[in-house]
Amino acid sequence: MNQQFELPSGYKKWTWGLIVAGVIALLYGFIMLHPFAPVTHGSHGSDSTRFWAVLLQNSAFWLLVVNASMFFICVTTMAMGGWQVAMRRVPEAISSVVPFIGIITFVVLMAIVWSGRTDIYHWLDTDAVAKDHVLLGKSGFLNKKFYTIWSAVAIGLWWLLGRKMRTLSLDSDKNGQMDHETGKKWIWSNTVWASLYTVFFGLTVASTIPWLWLMSIDAHWYSTMYSWYTFASTFVSGMSLVAIFVIFLKNRGQLEFVTEEHLHDIGKFMFAFSVFWTYLWFSQYMLIWYSNQPEETKYFVARIGTADKSGPYHGIFFLNLFLNFLCPLLILMKRGVKRNWTMVTIMAVLIIFGHWIDFFQMVMPGTVGEHWHLMPFEFGVPMLFIGIIMWGAGKYLTENSLTAKNHPFLKESMIHHT
Repeated sequence: MNQQFELPSGYKKWTWGLIVAGVIALLYGFIMLHPFAPVTHGSHGSDSTRFWAVLLQNSAFWLLVVNASMFFICVTTMAMGGWQVAMRRVPEAISSVVPFIGIITFVVLMAIVWSGRTDIYHWLDTDAVAKDHVLLGKSGFLNKKFYTIWSAVAIGLWWLLGRKMRTLSLDSDKNGQMDHETGKKWIWSNTVWASLYTVFFGLTVASTIPWLWLMSIDAHWYSTMYSWYTFASTFVSGMSLVAIFVIFLKNRGQLEFVTEEHLHDIGKFMFAFSVFWTYLWFSQYMLIWYSNQPEETKYFVARIGTADKSGPYHGIFFLNLFLNFLCPLLILMKRGVKRNWTMVTIMAVLIIFGHWIDFFQMVMPGTVGEHWHLMPFEFGVPMLFIGIIMWGAGKYLTENSLTAKNHPFLKESMIHHT
């Protein structure tokens, strides 16, 4: 088995090229967009607001995407799934980036909150909160202290619980082949830690964290489906990222036990969660449209406008639906496509870009308003995060065996047929 991987020179060039491009974009933002300009009544939609909105969009999106890899490992562990074991080191490698992007995200969030960026979060304006019964009613959790503590706890436990799962996996390499009893104990330990991670994931990604980081941009708006919608968006992007790395390694002659059967199942996840995301998109939109309550409909008015006038995000709003629903539905529906390495790669890139656009239209209308841009700065900042993901995942893959060779379910994965 060829289980040791050495990063090709092309990979390293792309990694550092993207990081450098991202750093240049960030330096441009610091110099030209005046991020530390005082927040005034007219700051909404200013260059300063644009700078922090772009950082918030990208840090939140990419952190939740890489974190989805560990969620995938944990839910398949709890389900006693064996099919994914042959490629398990790929989502492990992606999830190893959580600490790095987590620190960046926490710094961005704290800079926004503790510098009083009311142009990003209106609830930071204490005078406005005191006069607004809606904001006052949410002040129990929309306040600086709770935001800071819960963000730190969330990122910290994603990091620690994820590291525990990776440590257990790597320990199986060091400890050699397991007999029946040792294997049972090891699987049980994995299941316990996976369940702890999954419960905490539900308390954060599937509920509270999207409320705090994203939905509170539009603090007067209500949606009970928002966190599930955000989860579906980042999980399907996370599975697409796993697909890209698996295909890259297969093209390098690695992951001998991964076949088109495994790729087919990854494609099923991409297809299924694209449809699930659309179900949540439609359900949220339809219920708000049907009830026609002003405190709910204004969220969509800011994006698509009214019957008389199109909104500034009208095109992006429906591009989002085209990229994230119609393309995956029409292309990934066929069995043969999900077994085609080239088509799965194209669809994975398209899905990740589509959900990056989804996060763009989540963040920008409530921050920069109609003064939105898709310029080199907006495209440069995500390059930094992509470069960090490539660096961190590549580092993990080169330092460890590409196959969890002593995993009790490896044989099941080797003979997997879907």
